[in-house]
Amino acid sequence: MNPEYTVRDQERMTAATRYFAWQSRLAKRETGSRIVEVGCGIGNFTAMLQDREVVVAIDVEASCIEKHRQRFRDFRNINAQVMDACAPEFQSLASKRPDSVVCLNVLEHIEDDRLALSNMASILGPGGKVILIVPAFKGLYGPIDANLGHHRRYGRRELAALAGRAGLKVRRLNYMNSVGFIGWWLNARVLPRQAQSESQIMIFDRLIVPVMSRIESVVRPPFGQSIFAVLEK
Repeated sequence: MNPEYTVRDQERMTAATRYFAWQSRLAKRETGSRIVEVGCGIGNFTAMLQDREVVVAIDVEASCIEKHRQRFRDFRNINAQVMDACAPEFQSLASKRPDSVVCLNVLEHIEDDRLALSNMASILGPGGKVILIVPAFKGLYGPIDANLGHHRRYGRRELAALAGRAGLKVRRLNYMNSVGFIGWWLNARVLPRQAQSESQIMIFDRLIVPVMSRIESVVRPPFGQSIFAVLEK
């Protein structure tokens, strides 16, 4: 399993505040009260879960977990651990009786995504959910993906099949961020860029996300930069 994000990467992501808030709203409304967060980084999404009964946040990066522990040191319901979702010790998290596993923009960083998803499913009881956000469309894979440590991008059928092999049923699986699809295609296929432009991120976050998130809450787009999935055991 490759490192998901460094501390610097996680802190850089906070620049896209509206986009992150949109993704977080979608994921949070599907979670229960006892949550395992896979690939927690420095706790950007964990901060949305402070009112939950139990949150176990894991990441393979010790530097991220150190920051995470400092950030949530006053919350007894939040526990952070250095742990790999593909490692045998991940099974021990079943003792926490989680009803939800959240893995946002992380599965693509894991080399053996089938094992990781199967492990996530294995710690849940019947009716438990795995909530994912992953990058969409293999054809969009480009230098930025490679430099971010992405092993792959996903198609809807591919992700549904992966869920089935893990013993999970698809409750929701839809594209999101249709405008981002176009921008990522330009960066990957036309320019092609090696890294995301700070100005692109700023314009997208301030001007496009507020409108697009409202539209996509009513009409699910036929394509998008990412896939949002809710899978049930």
